[in-house]
Amino acid sequence: MPIATIFDRPTPLDLGSVSTTGDESLTEDDAGREFAALTTELRDLQELMYAASTNALLVVLQGMDASGKDVTIGNVFSAANPQAAQVFSFSKRSEEDEAHHLLWRASTETPALGELTVFDRSYYEVPIIALVDRATENDDVEDDSGNDDPGERGAAGDRDPGDDPVERDLAHIRNFERLLTDHGTIVVKVFLHVSAGEQGRRLTERQENPETAWKISARDWQARRRWPAYMAAYGHVIAATATPEAPWWVVPADRQWFHDLAVARLLADRLRPYRRSWEEARERLGEEKAAEAREEQRRGDAPGDDV
Repeated sequence: MPIATIFDRPTPLDLGSVSTTGDESLTEDDAGREFAALTTELRDLQELMYAASTNALLVVLQGMDASGKDVTIGNVFSAANPQAAQVFSFSKRSEEDEAHHLLWRASTETPALGELTVFDRSYYEVPIIALVDRATENDDVEDDSGNDDPGERGAAGDRDPGDDPVERDLAHIRNFERLLTDHGTIVVKVFLHVSAGEQGRRLTERQENPETAWKISARDWQARRRWPAYMAAYGHVIAATATPEAPWWVVPADRQWFHDLAVARLLADRLRPYRRSWEEARERLGEEKAAEAREEQRRGDAPGDDV
């Protein structure tokens, strides 16, 4: 059974039909052993990418509150070389962000060749929230006849895509990610798919624990009341931006150890095909630098050093 569901084409997506638990036959002990091996391999692959500097890696993590984004970042990327890795969290857009285009903030934080960047949330928040707001506003509005037909309420499906700001944003995102991949960036987009029940349990646990209560906010519970709208929005956005160059992986997130393993495994699967080319690039670069160093060495060493 696949450990995550990949979407690499525009395909209608009902997240309610996608598992939040994953392979039930996999044990936590077996997962732990595989995870340890994978994190070692990922560190090696990252070092190769850093040395070769022919590619970059951008990991986009999306999910509802308490879906496990922070845990995944801490566990999967803890072994990464900090010289070539960063995590960028997309907090609420500032006035400066609002004064720029949708992708301005992201474009300044994407990784250079050789580097790894993890986006904790991302530019996807803008179209997702817009779709949720639209859906919930429609739920609150009825026409004079009491007709609650979405078609009578200007639903997104009836809009001309060319006139729909959300669809324009999604088109800009597709083009932006194509630009990144054309430049050599490997784009990995992950949706941590947690169930409503498990999310509620985690939020309550976070809220009642003095050590983690600082992370909770009233907005978390407000968003839960809009759960169906969020699931529909995520399904639409994932389907609209899934491409062969920048696919989405929907990862079951009800079990922490499972989603950690799933993300580590899919990253290793994504990076392994580059190993040979990175090793060759590292070797060529090493030969060039060694030749330059030897030439400089022949010009003389430190005064008084006969070595």
